[in-house]
Amino acid sequence: MAGTLFVVGTPIGNLGDLTQRAAETLAGVDLVAAEDTRRSGRLLDGMGIRKPIISLFEGNERERTPELVARLRAGANIAVVTDGGMPSISDPGFRLVRACAKEGIEVRVVPGPSAAIAALVVSGMPTDRFVFEGFLPRKQGERERRLAELATDRRTIIVFESPLRVQILLRDVLVAFGDRQIVIARELTKLHEEVIRGSVSEVLSGLGDAELKGEVVVVLRGADEAVHDLAACIQEARELLAQGLKKRDAARAVADRHGVSANDIYAGLVVEPAPEAQVGLESPVE
Repeated sequence: MAGTLFVVGTPIGNLGDLTQRAAETLAGVDLVAAEDTRRSGRLLDGMGIRKPIISLFEGNERERTPELVARLRAGANIAVVTDGGMPSISDPGFRLVRACAKEGIEVRVVPGPSAAIAALVVSGMPTDRFVFEGFLPRKQGERERRLAELATDRRTIIVFESPLRVQILLRDVLVAFGDRQIVIARELTKLHEEVIRGSVSEVLSGLGDAELKGEVVVVLRGADEAVHDLAACIQEARELLAQGLKKRDAARAVADRHGVSANDIYAGLVVEPAPEAQVGLESPVE
């Protein structure tokens, strides 16, 4: 008789968030497949649980899945855990669960903390409709295209980001989305938990050149109804000038976002230039 795969949520920071059911499940399985064997080993040691642990991370999940499926078919009960949160949410686990479902092996979920949901709840953003994007592409062109696709999405948007790249992400968001409301949730449930709220430009100004530390989740307010008022579009473009963009680039970014003429926006910037943007003449947008 085949065993059961248990998908177990573990704390994202505060160990007190481990549920009783999760502890009982980890104590009862034959094997734990962990993203980081050392970190999960410490978690098990803290509960007085001694279990064999095998690694299951992004780099080996494809190759390790058949081995784990074979053990499950042979009758072993296996728990899959990650460094923190729910497996398969931007973490290993998806391929293994999919393989078990295909093989008819029972999969049970033991729900636990999720950084994405925790950040959404604490953000104060609308929760009735939201989209989780995980980590956006690292390559500039791919990230810009993905943000362009999300710019008109009216759902609240949740993304993960490296603390070293948050300012880069926010500058790209400012160009693609405009100066909408944003929340940065850092080190949730941990000693140095911090929630930063404001418009993108306000948060950028507040962060300056400081490097954030720890786990970071970024929550963005969804798009409002399309804005076609030229004066409002020109003002949006001026906000981009204050972040260092050239007039033609700011005009094009806002025009793409709202479907208005880039030349009309550019003309408005030239007639009434913002103080921060007086850096010389530029050619009209082509």
